[in-house]
Amino acid sequence: MFNPDATGSKLLSGPFAGVEVFAQLLRDTCARAALEGWPLMVWSDPTYLDWPLRERQVVESMQRWAASGRKLMLLAEHYEDVRRYHPRFVGWRSTWDHIVECRVCRGRDAGEIPSALWSPGWVVQRLDLVRSTGFAGSEVQRRALLKEELDECIRQSSPGFPVTTLGL
Repeated sequence: MFNPDATGSKLLSGPFAGVEVFAQLLRDTCARAALEGWPLMVWSDPTYLDWPLRERQVVESMQRWAASGRKLMLLAEHYEDVRRYHPRFVGWRSTWDHIVECRVCRGRDAGEIPSALWSPGWVVQRLDLVRSTGFAGSEVQRRALLKEELDECIRQSSPGFPVTTLGL
């Protein structure tokens, strides 16, 4: 079910199913974050392989979103697929490294890492990665439960995906 907001744009609220629906939901959410100036987002996925981060539209939304006082945290099992398949996002992330923190989840299997986008006012969470089904919305309880799960991942994580690799 779609619910229009005061800006006239729409974000899916409720259950969703399918890779394309999930991808469009992420596109729309990034655009909304830019429009409304969300101060904080946490993205979590084992690999980000099927996130639309390679798309110009998403990177342009993130460019509009980026500003002083904003923060984006990424959690993943690894970032090899991000480097390989999302070069536009990698370039954007290099420019905005000072507001983007990337962490690698330790002590968890890929299936235990949530696939989600969390903000203080909105969440998108994939509950089944194979079928790409999940839920999106602004319900307080849903946001709080996801935040607890993400906080636990953060506690068990370490910095990862450096902008530059130092070597001799």
